Amino acid sequence: MVATATRRYAIIGTGAIGGYYGACLQRGGADVHFLLHSDYDHVARQGLVVESVAGDFALPQVQAHRSTATMPPVDVVVIGLKTTQNFLLSDLLRPILGPQTAILTLQNGFAIEDELAEWVGDRPILGGLCFICSNKAGPGVIRHIDYGSLLLGQYSRDRQPAGVSPLVKAIAQDFYDGQVSVDLADDLRLARWRKLVWNIPFNGLSVAMNATTAEMMADPDIRQLAEDLMGEVVEAAQQDGEKLSPGQGRHLPADLIAQMLTHTEQMNPYRTSMKIDFDQGRPLEVEAIFGNSLRAAQAAGAGIPRVEMLYHQLKAIDRRLRVDG
Repeated sequence: MVATATRRYAIIGTGAIGGYYGACLQRGGADVHFLLHSDYDHVARQGLVVESVAGDFALPQVQAHRSTATMPPVDVVVIGLKTTQNFLLSDLLRPILGPQTAILTLQNGFAIEDELAEWVGDRPILGGLCFICSNKAGPGVIRHIDYGSLLLGQYSRDRQPAGVSPLVKAIAQDFYDGQVSVDLADDLRLARWRKLVWNIPFNGLSVAMNATTAEMMADPDIRQLAEDLMGEVVEAAQQDGEKLSPGQGRHLPADLIAQMLTHTEQMNPYRTSMKIDFDQGRPLEVEAIFGNSLRAAQAAGAGIPRVEMLYHQLKAIDRRLRVDG
């Protein structure tokens, strides 16, 4: 698969994330097939439009599908669904998996790859951490507000650093050809902890406090709570790394929290993905982002009481959303 001149991709979930990165892959010359539901008729006729801070672009013709049953087998499956829809994945993936098909999940959260490994056997699994502010602006229209980089790493079933394989480099090149800034991670688990340092406070508090990133940063009490939550996640990452790889230095940089707060201050005002789901009455990704990381922290002996409290608050909010919906 690595040596294929033009890789074939399936985008499972053509929303704010899958739609943006899938469009970039096609712009770069990859053979891309998009799975769509409510937008299918529009996109099949008119293609995709990306309204981007880096420059708008359009794909007047895309290979749109209502079902994976009409897709050919692919080299890489890119999962852009919310983790709340993961119960669909087993049936969605079956028609398009070849013996060497790689699975790349762009989903938020922690230990996402563990669940995928149960469904895809020995096929390679990659995690893609998306550092992007984007949302769907309408049928077939993705609005890219800020950032846009992608961090790729390979999943290791023993939870140890997998290094950077030729497969990871090849897929990274396809994104790079599509004008995506790509970095490579030799330790995907630690990279996921790093992203949680931002996602846990700002996704969670955006719902609990009903606020955008700018509103949270402008309020000294919310900002302090965010910083305290970040500190707990950093501690959890360190203890998890020490438990799995004693003495190997699997920990996050000391200045990470300060860096992230500075970047958030400079970010365009933004509704987080969880806030958008909350505003639209959709299920929240509570277990993937908060539950999985909390359980991993507890297994490593890390006490993270603020994260645990926020987790239970969000579970209650999510339960009400599901009942009302």
